[in-house]
Amino acid sequence: MDELIQYEEMTRTERVRAALRGDEVDRIPVAFWHHFRPEGSGRRQAELTLQFFDEAFDLDICKVMPDIPYPFPRKSIGDVDGWRLIEPLDLKRSPFVQQRLRTIEFLRDELGDDTPIVMTVFSPLTEALYFATDHDTLSRHMREAPAVVHAALDTIAQNLADAMELYLAAGADGVFFSLQGAMREDQPGGLGEARYREFGKPYDLKALRGAGDGWLNILHVHGDGGLLIDTVLDYPFDVLNWSDRLTGLSLRELRAKTTKCLMGGWHEFGALSNGPIEAIRAEAEDAIAQTGGRKFILANGCSVPDDTPEQWLEAARDIAEQLEVE
Repeated sequence: MDELIQYEEMTRTERVRAALRGDEVDRIPVAFWHHFRPEGSGRRQAELTLQFFDEAFDLDICKVMPDIPYPFPRKSIGDVDGWRLIEPLDLKRSPFVQQRLRTIEFLRDELGDDTPIVMTVFSPLTEALYFATDHDTLSRHMREAPAVVHAALDTIAQNLADAMELYLAAGADGVFFSLQGAMREDQPGGLGEARYREFGKPYDLKALRGAGDGWLNILHVHGDGGLLIDTVLDYPFDVLNWSDRLTGLSLRELRAKTTKCLMGGWHEFGALSNGPIEAIRAEAEDAIAQTGGRKFILANGCSVPDDTPEQWLEAARDIAEQLEVE
């Protein structure tokens, strides 16, 4: 008899909580995601999210990926004074927050307590990178007017922290906190360790205070290579996600660095989005071998392309059901 049949079927929440503790699970928790295009509607966002994560693929984590950006013009800051225009948000009036709350409330009503819900949040520095006309402009302002940039980042961090408190109060179980810039300087968009510790880390930590009551806070370290992952391992998070196949920073290597739950195993631009099925299975089985299947969630390292054929995602979900854990 298959060993997996020994265990009673868990709810999604029970399965993910057990994985975080390192306990036995009835099967490996699984998740994957891509971006939707709800055009600003919180209700439409919720409907698309529910259809994908619950109805189509029966995934263990429902990850909300809103398309309403932080309310500051993209690529608009070309001179230092532009950073002085970043102000505290009126969260009760801002669609940026209110549509997210509407999404969470709808999903929680539909899913009950048996499915974890996480809200995607970009780090303060990530948002700032979107506001600057380009990466070099932000880097120059960091050198020429660090106090002005610090003040802007502090305001963004407080806005995000206050928003995350509302997300959790509305029913989210945590946040998917995505950060950029924590890479070596020789990587596109990389700040290097010294500058990240100065301009990234303090504001990441300030923002994350708003998610302190969550039990499923996922830290996503974004980048194709040169990740300064040691710089962020002391953050308050429950799950660590990064592009383990793309960056060359393996699950096995991170298992030696942290006792936190790891999330990954599939190359988001590889077999998961292009096939064949045998390669999807091989990556999943290799991920189990690297982690022992404990404190592990099988997932993509970052978003799969939006036009990924569903046949490969369906195959991945079927494979997750069949995996055996040591």
